[in-house]
Amino acid sequence: MIKLNIKNETSRLRSVVLGIAKSNGPIPTIEEAYDPKSTQHIKAGTYPKEEDMIKEMDAVAEVFKKYDVEVFRPKIIEGYNQIFSRDIAFVIEDKIITANILPDRDKEIDAIDHVWQQIPKENRIKLPAYCHVEGGDVMPWNDYIFIGTYSGEDYSNHITARTNMDAVIAIQELFPEKIVKSFELRKHNTDPKENALHLDCCFQPIGKNKAILHKNGFLVESEYQWLVNFFGKENVFEITKDEMYNMNSNIFSISEEVVISERNFTRLNTWLREQGFTVEEVPYAEIAKQEGLLRCSTMPLIRD
Repeated sequence: MIKLNIKNETSRLRSVVLGIAKSNGPIPTIEEAYDPKSTQHIKAGTYPKEEDMIKEMDAVAEVFKKYDVEVFRPKIIEGYNQIFSRDIAFVIEDKIITANILPDRDKEIDAIDHVWQQIPKENRIKLPAYCHVEGGDVMPWNDYIFIGTYSGEDYSNHITARTNMDAVIAIQELFPEKIVKSFELRKHNTDPKENALHLDCCFQPIGKNKAILHKNGFLVESEYQWLVNFFGKENVFEITKDEMYNMNSNIFSISEEVVISERNFTRLNTWLREQGFTVEEVPYAEIAKQEGLLRCSTMPLIRD
């Protein structure tokens, strides 16, 4: 049995599901794209090649091996994108909650059945269908659960709006002892620089008390300000619009001292090292073209 344990984003990682890029399928059509960044690369003819993405994910698997982290991979579904394992489920405390994601992606859940079956039944949670939620929007942070959402009346017009207020309420009911804090995110179907697909596209806690933030990802300035005050201005690394577009907030913590980051994130990686972090740099620029990076392609199961 797997004894799930996730209280925050940065405690020492012991077990994780890492997505897989093999048999990723043909380049999608513009109609099939889920986000504006993928659309941009499909139009430009720069959509990532499968062999490049496999290499990038292998580099991450190597880092996990180095730190003795148990790694599960999804079973391969022929011709199907299974890179972003964070979208399909997420763990809080000892419970795994399956995401109610875009209907086209239901098969991805079945591909981690070998993990699912090792978790006690009472700890497997499926929210009602009207609760829309994806793991990229959900961040356990000790006494808090931070959730990215969009409650605009035009919610259904945005393929980029992935987590609704019904899901926020359902998660609060599941974890009554936690403080659930939701943040309205900026959504845009066609301009990736004006779109925060998930909360982890514009915010991520790191270490014990630090955070990466992008102000424009938040629709409500006071909510952004709340996070700055919560972590303290001196502990916040503010990323630019271009850095957000390149997914600088979507790195991944192996522990409070060690992070995996994209090797081209020069400004961020320099700051992280100045703050005392060990930065394991990997190539991930091809996967980033699909508006997801290291946090999106990992789903932690156990942290100390």
